[in-house]
Amino acid sequence: MAENEKARLKEMTCELKLYNRKAKAQFTDRTRRPDYSVDFFGEVKPFADHVQHLIDSWRPLAETWVREDHPEYVYPIQIKDTYDNLSIICVTAFQKDTRRRRFLEMIKSIDYVLDNILEDLRVDQG
Repeated sequence: MAENEKARLKEMTCELKLYNRKAKAQFTDRTRRPDYSVDFFGEVKPFADHVQHLIDSWRPLAETWVREDHPEYVYPIQIKDTYDNLSIICVTAFQKDTRRRRFLEMIKSIDYVLDNILEDLRVDQG
């Protein structure tokens, strides 16, 4: 994989980490409050659309990187699962009936894979 593609993968992975943190903060700091009222078109849709666009660009790049560079701790199934989990949390972060434990475990799982990608990219470039 070309260095410019690896740089793009790193940039997108960092951005996904940021959106993962934003989803967690939304859920823990706002959605769980009794007085919270969701604004679908003002909050949920723009957030979910942006995350979906980002992961749709990120996934093929990440899959190519895994296939070509054979990172030590990242596997193709993790890319697929992370993609699926990110597409779920970007919406469930705004839903009052979301199960707290399941949501937070999904956040941790996403962070784990994204951190491993960043670490493997750092080691590869260093």
